[in-house]
Amino acid sequence: MASIKPSSLLNLASRTLNRRQFSFTTPAAAKQMTVRDALNSALDEEMTRDDRVFIIGEEVAQYDGAYKVTRGLWKKYGDKRVIDTPITEMGFSGIAVGAAMAGLRPVCEYMTFNFAMQAIDQIINSAGKTFYMSAGKINCPIVFRGPNGAAAGVAAQHSQCYGAWYAHCPGLKVISPYNAEDCKGLLKAAIRDPDPVVFLENEILYGVQYPMSDQALAEDFVLPIGKAKVERPGKHITIVAHSRAVETSLLAANELSSKGIEAEVINLRSLRPLDFNTITASVAKTHHLISVEQGWPTAGIGAEILARIMETEAFFQLDQPAIRLTGVDTPMPYTKSLESAALPVPKDVVEAAKKLLKIK
Repeated sequence: MASIKPSSLLNLASRTLNRRQFSFTTPAAAKQMTVRDALNSALDEEMTRDDRVFIIGEEVAQYDGAYKVTRGLWKKYGDKRVIDTPITEMGFSGIAVGAAMAGLRPVCEYMTFNFAMQAIDQIINSAGKTFYMSAGKINCPIVFRGPNGAAAGVAAQHSQCYGAWYAHCPGLKVISPYNAEDCKGLLKAAIRDPDPVVFLENEILYGVQYPMSDQALAEDFVLPIGKAKVERPGKHITIVAHSRAVETSLLAANELSSKGIEAEVINLRSLRPLDFNTITASVAKTHHLISVEQGWPTAGIGAEILARIMETEAFFQLDQPAIRLTGVDTPMPYTKSLESAALPVPKDVVEAAKKLLKIK
C-alpha cells in the first residue's frame, strides 16, 4: 500500500478548512450534505407532508432529473406526482400554473432558467399577476426551480443570471440560495408559500458539500423567505452577495482577514423581498459597502441595493461611495479563459475592499 506524505495530508486539510470554515454550524459536529441532496430531501419531505405537492418538468421522473435533484422520487411517489413532460416549457409551465390555481402545489423544474424564457408569459402574467387581478380571490402556490446563472463551458445561451429579471416583478417571490442549509430550508418554505416563488439554484454548487446542523437535518426545518444571513461577522467593510457569489465573497474575506481587514459577508438568500434592514445595520457598523453578483451590472441586484442606500439615511453612514462587482456587461463567452474573466473572483473583491479602505 502506497504511503501518504504528511505534507499531502496537511495541504488537503488546509484546502478543506479554508473552503468551508464560513458556516455558522460547527464542521466537526455537523453532517456534510451536498446541495443536490439538500434539495432532494426538501422535496421528499414536503411530498410526504402534503399530498397536493407534485413535480413536473423534463426528465424529472424516470431519469431522476437532469441534475439528479429528483433522484428516487418517481419510484417512491409514482407517475401522478412526478411527471415527465415533452420539451415544451410554455406548455408544462401552463399546466403547473393551472394546477396551482385549482388548489395543488406544483414544483415546476427547468433544466436551466435560460429555457424558462420560453415560459415567461406563464411565470409573469399568469402566476405572478393573477392574485392581484382577481382581487385576492385566486392565489397561485407554485415553485419554479432549476439552475440559474453561469455554469461552465455552456456559453451565452445557458449562462445567464435571471435574479434581477424576476426580482423586478411584483407578485413573485425570488430566492437565490447559497449552501445546503439555504437550499433545504428555503425550498421547503417556497413549497409551503401561498404565492409563486422563483427558486434560483446554481449548477456548479449542486455537487458541493456543506455542513448541516442537527436543526437543518430535521423534517420541520424551514427558513423564512425575505431574511438574509450574516455568514461572517466583521467590522471594517460589508460585502453583500447571493448564490455562488457568496462563496467568492467568503474566500475574499479570508484573504482580507490575513491583512487585518475584517469583512462582514451577508448572504442575501432572498432577492424579493430583499432584506434591506440587515444590509443597513451592517453598513451602520462598517461604513463601507461592496455588492457582489454574477449577473450583469445594468439594473442588477447590486444596482438596486446601492439605489436604496442612496434613498435612505443609510447613505450618511458611508465613508466612501459603495462599489458594485458584477459579471462583465457582455454575453457569456464560450472560451474558458474569457469565461473566467467574465465573472468576479475573490481577487476582485479584495482589490475593491482595499480601494475603499485606502489600503495598498
